[in-house]
Amino acid sequence: MKKVITYGTYDLLHEGHINLLRRAKELGDYLIVGVTSDSFDRGRGKLNVCNNVLERIEAVRRTGYADEIVIEDYVGQKIDDIQRYDVDTFAIGSDWEGKFDYLKEYCEVVYLPRTEGISSTMLRDEKQRIIRVGIAGCGSIARRFVPESSFVSGVTITGIYDTEPSAAESFVQNLNTGHIFDSYEALLEGVDAVYIATPHLSHYRLAKQAIVARKHVLCEIPLTLNREEAAELYALAEQNGVVLMEAHKTAHCPAFNHLMVMIKSGVIGEVVDVEASLSRLLPDKTRREFDATQAGGSLYESGSYPLLPIFRLLGTKYENLNLYSRMENGVDIFTKGVIRYPRAVCSFKLGLGVKTEGNLIISGTKGYAYVEAPWWKTDYFELRYEDQNQNKKFFYKWDGDGLRYEIQEWISCILNSRLTSSRLRRQESIAMAGVMQQFTERKNFIEI
Repeated sequence: MKKVITYGTYDLLHEGHINLLRRAKELGDYLIVGVTSDSFDRGRGKLNVCNNVLERIEAVRRTGYADEIVIEDYVGQKIDDIQRYDVDTFAIGSDWEGKFDYLKEYCEVVYLPRTEGISSTMLRDEKQRIIRVGIAGCGSIARRFVPESSFVSGVTITGIYDTEPSAAESFVQNLNTGHIFDSYEALLEGVDAVYIATPHLSHYRLAKQAIVARKHVLCEIPLTLNREEAAELYALAEQNGVVLMEAHKTAHCPAFNHLMVMIKSGVIGEVVDVEASLSRLLPDKTRREFDATQAGGSLYESGSYPLLPIFRLLGTKYENLNLYSRMENGVDIFTKGVIRYPRAVCSFKLGLGVKTEGNLIISGTKGYAYVEAPWWKTDYFELRYEDQNQNKKFFYKWDGDGLRYEIQEWISCILNSRLTSSRLRRQESIAMAGVMQQFTERKNFIEI
């Protein structure tokens, strides 16, 4: 039996893709199709993929040409796959002429003619409408949002609004983008979607106003400090047919998502403990982060980060949560939380005036995962075992400030009419707001 293998993204599957698959199939008896993973595409800078990997695999399967489908997830995999599956022929489009000649050492290489007059890029340009995004709030995080959005196709920064006109003017001058609106209402009228980067206590009000106006929303963390408010916003977004996402950059980090998938697949056995920590030493006590009237403090500021791996791996239905905090002037400069599940216990540590390691350790019955600081910007992790010969290290690329990953997912949801993202589920976002609310109400709370 003659085996043939080919690879592609297969985004917006079209006649050209189908013709290539047919021609590849005709070269042998058994066709293996490699579909690039979302993380592999991002690693190559392809942030304009319209369909996720599961949708693209299903599209290839429906053509009927693929006898077997594999996921391409790393550089050099083609050689590994050719040897693993005992492949006779590697086939690829003629626009790659000569680029894969190095594979001739392992098998026959055939460059297939492409269908003239059609490509994914052309279809993407025809299909993809441009989303006009407005920015509410001109602080430091919003200043990073603008350059990061330039890496995502289908986005244009149209409008800027801030309660301080001078801040908006400086923002536009320095970043040379957008039009200044004199009110939030006016901003909403001129855009399709809004990125909310204002202080915490305004998130609920601004997000709700945008959703009612049928505008898509990307809101900085924390979405709200109250479980009921978070649940209300997600329900309201669904009713109005708009996308609401919490801007949690770690949730959309390719390496972090790969780690979560691997652990869920059982590589370290059953998870029995998650320890996550994050801290910063900020000497200027006049900053918003230390102002109790502006929801300052370590938990409100950073709590969403360590809660993410806990909720992702063990779910949101925990049995108990105890909070231990050191308070100064009404804000927690340090908080430790202990979460008990039926068969696991987890902990997190946060600090604005106390320094801690800042790593992530996930313990299982077969081994453990270790992510060094700053784990919330994951670009490297290890799987460690009793037999150290089995230890594995994984390296990834973290591009820029990482905001491009969340922006890409938000825009992809909007363009593909997906009201939710699997990378940060509604129940996880709502549960995070519930932890903030427990702290506010001082339930199971001990001051140290």
